[in-house]
Amino acid sequence: MSLVEVTGLTVEFGSLRAVDGLSFSLAEGAALALVGESGSGKSTVAGALLGLHRGTGARVSGSVRVAGTDVQAAPDEELRRLRGAKAAMVFQDPLSSLDPYYAIGDQIAEVHRVHTRVSRRTARARAVEVLERVGIPDAVRRSRSRPHEFSGGMRQRALIAMALACEPDLLIADEPTTALDVTVQAQILDLLHTLREETGMGLLLVTHDVGVAAESVDDILVMRHGTAVEHGPVGRVLAAPAQPYTRELLDAVPRVDARRTGSRATDEAVLEATGLRREFGRGSRTFAAVDDVSVTVRRGETLGVVGESGSGKTTLGRMLVGLLEPTAGAIRYEGRPHTGVNPAVQMVFQDPVSSLNPRRSVGESIADPLRARGTERDEQRIRGRVTELLERVGLEGAHYDRYPHEFSGGQRQRIGIARALAAEPRVIVCDEPVSALDVTTQAQVVELLGELQRELGLALVFIAHDLAVVRQVSDRVAVMRRGRIVEYGPADEVYDSPREPYTRQLLAAVPALDPELAARRRAARREPAVA
Repeated sequence: MSLVEVTGLTVEFGSLRAVDGLSFSLAEGAALALVGESGSGKSTVAGALLGLHRGTGARVSGSVRVAGTDVQAAPDEELRRLRGAKAAMVFQDPLSSLDPYYAIGDQIAEVHRVHTRVSRRTARARAVEVLERVGIPDAVRRSRSRPHEFSGGMRQRALIAMALACEPDLLIADEPTTALDVTVQAQILDLLHTLREETGMGLLLVTHDVGVAAESVDDILVMRHGTAVEHGPVGRVLAAPAQPYTRELLDAVPRVDARRTGSRATDEAVLEATGLRREFGRGSRTFAAVDDVSVTVRRGETLGVVGESGSGKTTLGRMLVGLLEPTAGAIRYEGRPHTGVNPAVQMVFQDPVSSLNPRRSVGESIADPLRARGTERDEQRIRGRVTELLERVGLEGAHYDRYPHEFSGGQRQRIGIARALAAEPRVIVCDEPVSALDVTTQAQVVELLGELQRELGLALVFIAHDLAVVRQVSDRVAVMRRGRIVEYGPADEVYDSPREPYTRQLLAAVPALDPELAARRRAARREPAVA
């Protein structure tokens, strides 16, 4: 019996057809991944399964049946019973899905009470029960915590707990691991797999990461421009894709065993950090986010910095740029001590949306470093230079007067790179520059950075939690844990022959494109972890 039956689904927003005649089914207890680039229609399909487009102005046609409910024809009251009770959704960003003012346990209990009409006490007990089920330690106490008191991985677990509160037949997970580091991502994927085994629920996984799909599902449906490109068992589709587009997606996936080629690194040290330490907090609550870290960045090379969330990677990057002052230690640029912001060391941030002023055109944002240097005052020449930079990063000079919201995620990241280049730096620190991008856009941005490095002789510090991407771009790698570097050396040595158990743990958590290998790794992760 089909848990989900979609026939000829079409969703239009104004003149945009986001989904075009899509059909698929999902059996009870089965798992299906919707995979594709940003804008392929994946999340639109997920929303249609719960009738989330109703009342938004979207035009929805075709047939959608979920757990016996005709989503298109169902009255609002029946849809409310469907959502949460029979089908539940876990969204990409738990912070925007959880109310910051209420305790996690209260929010889960409220969902349970809405659908079951039980007492507050019973609902609270159910909240603690599902928090324990998803692996939240000391669930009774943590149920009284608010979202900001949880880590990213724990917030995602809390969302999954909320989805499980009413024991749904279907769980829809929309990019549930996009912003998580590899070890936490592996924990969430393992959790979803275990919950399927224990409860028999069906899973619809929406993801742009083909490796995540290989780890988690039975079948895969590849989408492009709102249509199904390829659909079949995950092992067959990933091992022998029938369609060129599927092969393109797979080719764009970074591989943890792929060595870097074409580097032109020299022995000339451009940036050196010695004994860096950065403390936050006061008194007894002081903690060191970075503790006694020393690195050297050479002209033309890429130094990769990897580690889990909270390992100190971003704090280190901000000290190298001068945005944070070290509590202790020293930074030398071209052999000379340097403090404060250094125009020759620029940063490309993880989230280009928050790093670009939404009220100013992208051209004006790129022009800021030119004006700040004071070497160019002629506005026409400044505009001409910005036009050159936009074209250099693969955009159009005519984009000068457009605003950030008019660009895709990959285009906004290109704008961030153009702004960094405006200062004519010798070093660029890239802080998770591709973490939120789909694999093809990610590959394009990585290729752009490589081209700029070769042409301009730039040194790059590439900070990321994605070990496969770091392997692809790096000459040397520093592995960070709890504020310290635990392994440091040439990328090939660190990846092929890691000395530290922690590095081996990180590598073992990288998603595998082979479902059988993924299953073996999942079984291995169930064994006791290295302390």
